[in-house]
Amino acid sequence: MIFLDTSAVYALADRRDPNHEQAVSLFGQALTSMEALLVHSAILIEATALLQRRLGLAAALRFLEQSERFVIHWITDRDHGQAVELLKERGRRGLSLVDCTSFVVMRHYHVNQALAFDGDFQQEGFAPYQGAAS
Repeated sequence: MIFLDTSAVYALADRRDPNHEQAVSLFGQALTSMEALLVHSAILIEATALLQRRLGLAAALRFLEQSERFVIHWITDRDHGQAVELLKERGRRGLSLVDCTSFVVMRHYHVNQALAFDGDFQQEGFAPYQGAAS
């Protein structure tokens, strides 16, 4: 199982994004190797808002339709509380509550790899998904 971050979702959707080609390649490899892709409800919201704002409603709706293929973890009160505590512990202005929620969910599912272009995942100890070589 691989975690799919908003940074990768956006890179997949925007051909002008500097990570677009790498995102397409890695996403394709994950699908080919039948890897399950994990997201949580805050990623659905964050990615949809970003896509809608930058690329339009059609791009956002396409993502939501395709998200049915993912393993979706719906954030609980406990998840939220753990993410808030993690945010407090880390004390970094640039680290978001959504990222902390992702870390909590990844640990819950014992997922070590993230398809992400956000350095916070590596800083937290998770490996970047590198495709078939992973």
